Amino acid sequence: MDHFLLLILTSAVFEQTWCQTNTSASMNFSTTLSTSTLQSTSQKPTTTARQSTTLSKPNLVCENKGTLQNGICLCPDDWTGTTCNISNFCPEQNLLRFTFPKTVLGQFASSVERCSSQKPNGGIPEASALCNMSTRSFDPPNILDCDLTLDSIKADIEATPGNLKQLASSTQILTSIPERLTANNITNAAKITNILLSDKTAQSMEITVSAVATVSQLLSASHEMYSAVDHDAINDLTKTLQKLSLRGNSNPSLVQSNIAVQSLKGQTPIQRVQLTSFKGQSDTFLPDRIKITTHDEISKDNIDLQMNVRFSQDFNKDVGFVLYDSDQFFQSKSFQPSLDTKRRVISASLQEYVGFDNIEFTVTPSVDSTLSLNNFACVFWDYTKKDWNTEGCTKTKNPSGDAVCSCKPKKFENANFAILMTFDINYQYSEALHWISITGCALSIVGLFVTAVYQIITRKSRGGSPTLLIVNICISMTVFYLLFIFGINNPVRHLKVAQLSDQNTVPDSDQHKYPDEGPCTAFTALLQYFLLATFTWNTLYGINVFLLFINRVSGTPPWFPKVSLATGWGLPAVIVGISLGSTYSVKEPLGYRQEEFCWLASLDHKQKFSMGKPMFWGFLLPLMLMLISNAAILLHFSHNICRTNPNLNRSRRTPLKKKILSSFSLAVMLGLSWVTGYILLITHETTLKFILSVVFCLFNTTQGVQIFILFSLRPLINANPAFMDSLRVSNIGFHRKTFTLWKNKIPESNESYKSTDSELA
Repeated sequence: MDHFLLLILTSAVFEQTWCQTNTSASMNFSTTLSTSTLQSTSQKPTTTARQSTTLSKPNLVCENKGTLQNGICLCPDDWTGTTCNISNFCPEQNLLRFTFPKTVLGQFASSVERCSSQKPNGGIPEASALCNMSTRSFDPPNILDCDLTLDSIKADIEATPGNLKQLASSTQILTSIPERLTANNITNAAKITNILLSDKTAQSMEITVSAVATVSQLLSASHEMYSAVDHDAINDLTKTLQKLSLRGNSNPSLVQSNIAVQSLKGQTPIQRVQLTSFKGQSDTFLPDRIKITTHDEISKDNIDLQMNVRFSQDFNKDVGFVLYDSDQFFQSKSFQPSLDTKRRVISASLQEYVGFDNIEFTVTPSVDSTLSLNNFACVFWDYTKKDWNTEGCTKTKNPSGDAVCSCKPKKFENANFAILMTFDINYQYSEALHWISITGCALSIVGLFVTAVYQIITRKSRGGSPTLLIVNICISMTVFYLLFIFGINNPVRHLKVAQLSDQNTVPDSDQHKYPDEGPCTAFTALLQYFLLATFTWNTLYGINVFLLFINRVSGTPPWFPKVSLATGWGLPAVIVGISLGSTYSVKEPLGYRQEEFCWLASLDHKQKFSMGKPMFWGFLLPLMLMLISNAAILLHFSHNICRTNPNLNRSRRTPLKKKILSSFSLAVMLGLSWVTGYILLITHETTLKFILSVVFCLFNTTQGVQIFILFSLRPLINANPAFMDSLRVSNIGFHRKTFTLWKNKIPESNESYKSTDSELA
């Protein structure tokens, strides 16, 4: 049995079950500068500047969970050295009344103790301490006044700056939980930090380190929050960080998790400066992963970012770099990423403007099998336009496949560079239907056709309503099976990666989107329509049964057939029309359908099931409502037919087998086997999921065969008992007589003849 029917119900929710393909590629991508790094479970290898110049040792034994790659031990954040045998952390420590957990060198640790929930900052750490790289222990803690807020700190520092060190440490602590930061918090913290790092107020390295740590924490805030921040405050902060990088402060503690501020002090004339950032397991910056050189070429193995600034004449002034782990501070209006990506941005600043050849940065894309580079653009941030600009930048791709950018902007002193990349998703297209599935569907089509013909021929024996309902069920289900066989696979497959464009233009998104091609969208709409129509007619059949129970004498109302026709074919059309109108466009068809096969879209840009996609509200939700109503009708039906009427004698009572068969027949006609698909959505146990997958695929692929057996073959056999008698041995009928004795009463004797052979209905 094939996987496609299960995919129709649960294509985006679970993977690798018995009858399901892996529908959507999970994404994981990393590059070396302003790369689009999908935040997934995969991790990057780590190395150090020292390791980059070390000869490979094929027989190294890596310690402390280090991994050997290309003859080099790649260490976790808290270990370093050739074999990952040197600690790179401060152990847990108690200072004053506070406990600080194990922390990487150069980073701030938050105390375990938190502010009381009655305070304005309830749940915020009461203190923080810097893990000192020299002493390998924590500095004296900075203690927070739990009544302080970012609003009050901003008001104090703008009015009469007091204890700047205390204000800087308090701001760092108040922003230490990025998930709690609002747009107003980010704006206030940016303004406070801008003042702390300005030339007028910068008094000590402690203040600078706390302020840079605050910036790193702001870069971890939710991306959605940045749509409402004061972008002028953010722009001012980035300019201040550029000035900070020119002060000659290359303190290792200015390298925090999400930002690195580094300087090269101008002493001897140079003609080139190179900044290199090495990869790490945690995708964060560490001091020993950042290196600035002027002469030595560094091997490109395990490089995360590399920038070269080449001068046309000798240069002996300061050069500063600011490396951002994401583009949160550079919110573009023209470039709107749709994937869960992260683009690194680097700023290069000169103390004095001189002639230079160019700024060159080379990117070596590192992609897994699910993504491939489609195109890229070399850009810098234009403070006037408040957006990315390509003026003065060119791009090439070297024989090794690296993306190479060369820029010479007019205003070099304010340049923040990035590479905006667009990707192709390497879709895993579904294979052709298995012959077993084709056979099952074909038998169902034949069974449904015979059932429809039989119902039409024998309609006088039942009346108009049941025949109308069953025939329409057969029609909608037959068309669905035909569409399923011939249209579920997408005939247009984007298997070839597009050629790199020569034009250096800002892309619209980080995902390359193909315009709609081929008949897949039409097949998706028709599949959605006829499957919804099938369940709508199933529900109408159940309503007809319910009406017959409550109106046993008069039967169903005369208006019911006309309402059924309007509802059965009209309601699905309304749902499909809303789905198409609200999610589909020729330029972006994947808002409505999937790419791997022709069915409704169900995943968001993070490859997670989304209730905003048409799969949920355009199919799963209406189907669930229909199945709930059908289940209620089945329970009502089963309860009524299984009740024993005390006024009937035993010979006139319906056999239990016939009651069960009647209930099963109604369940098949109501499509209740699809309930197993919903159970699959909440099932995590592997064995149970496998069993339910088998049941789901088996029952729903052969539903047409079941309808034929129960609603055509079975009535035909019951109407011609001689046919069955010819196929079995004759049975002897037994005479039965029942006597009931009561005092002073004359009992009635009930006589009947009953054959011992069992009947189907």
